[in-house]
Amino acid sequence: MIDILEHINAVQREVSRTGETVTVVMRRSYRAEPEELWDALTDPERMRRWFMPVTGDLKVGGAFQLEGNAGGEILECEPPKRFKVTFGGPTSLLELRLLPGPGASTELELEHSMSEAPAPGGSGALWVGPGWDGGLLGLALYVAGELDENTNPVEMADSPEVIKYNEQSVRVWIEAIRSSGTTSEDDLAEAAKISMAQYAPDAEV
Repeated sequence: MIDILEHINAVQREVSRTGETVTVVMRRSYRAEPEELWDALTDPERMRRWFMPVTGDLKVGGAFQLEGNAGGEILECEPPKRFKVTFGGPTSLLELRLLPGPGASTELELEHSMSEAPAPGGSGALWVGPGWDGGLLGLALYVAGELDENTNPVEMADSPEVIKYNEQSVRVWIEAIRSSGTTSEDDLAEAAKISMAQYAPDAEV
């Protein structure tokens, strides 16, 4: 069983806006050394265990493709500290940073900036934030040894338990966007309906 509230509260979420660029920042601590977490984030055989299959020329200047999802170009890479890629298009930039934490832990910081957000202002964060929440959840379960060899994370994403998690994720992102003051209530309400329909179809905003 997934402790939904524990995993939701384990993530810090921020939304900001500079001109037409909307940026989502997420932080979560993992009980793993930076090198171990880096390997889980970048090794294709390990990524398929908690995220989804990835193919491509996985080096700076190369391109990657997530199966059934977005692809992009690898812009920068500094193992085991950070990497930066385009994600789904040149105006969408994703950067992951790993910082050593206390003991054998690592602070993961995810930053996703979109200069052509799919919704007005900060409400565009509802298109990506809940999805990244799912990724950070899968990574946490994998690092903790809670995913067995036969787990298919793509199938797990459609389980009732994870959909309940998604619902709570959408709700906390709504509040993060509202607190950021980066969009109107009308635009936020419209984006929230669309996001909830995507991530938790039977739930109401």
